[in-house]
Amino acid sequence: MSYPKWFDDVESISLYDGLSEVLGTFDDGLVKIKYLPIVKMAGHSCPTVGGAYLMTQKALKALYPDSLPARGEIKVSFKDDISEGVAGVIASVISNITGATDNTGFKGLGGKFKRYALMEFNSDITASARFERTDSGKKVDVFYSHQVVPGNPKMQELMPKVIGGMASSEEKKLFGELWQERVRKILIDFKDDDTVCRVEEV
Repeated sequence: MSYPKWFDDVESISLYDGLSEVLGTFDDGLVKIKYLPIVKMAGHSCPTVGGAYLMTQKALKALYPDSLPARGEIKVSFKDDISEGVAGVIASVISNITGATDNTGFKGLGGKFKRYALMEFNSDITASARFERTDSGKKVDVFYSHQVVPGNPKMQELMPKVIGGMASSEEKKLFGELWQERVRKILIDFKDDDTVCRVEEV
């Protein structure tokens, strides 16, 4: 399988997953999530998928400055409805990393490790998403804007041809490369730029 090699350069996200430890899935419950599996899950890499990954990465660092994030102990809220815009795509990425779901997740084992009812939509917040620790109640708001990182102007010329099936193989290849270059900038070059992704403690 071939993919842009910079995917491997994106900082991974490490978590502790108590359920996986109990069930013998991962030694000591330690989970390391890379960008590539998230792309496989989503089926593509774009500013939305990359942004959801970056939002989660930065939120977890803020929530757990001195320890590993606890997968399954993180609640996530969105201001949008799940069917609105790209909210569903963002939620899916965040769910795969944190384990949080609305009503479709694991119901628990002996009263522990439940994953459902940890994701909420239509919340009264102004942020792109709010992350909350269920053990301590600590909350952070995350604000994300990919418009700060513009794409190559040539993409506007190529997109209608690619979508309309009129692009040559060379043009399709170039469009994909330019598209992914923008996502790379978001996840690597601008990952610490607060104008792209900002975290605020609530």
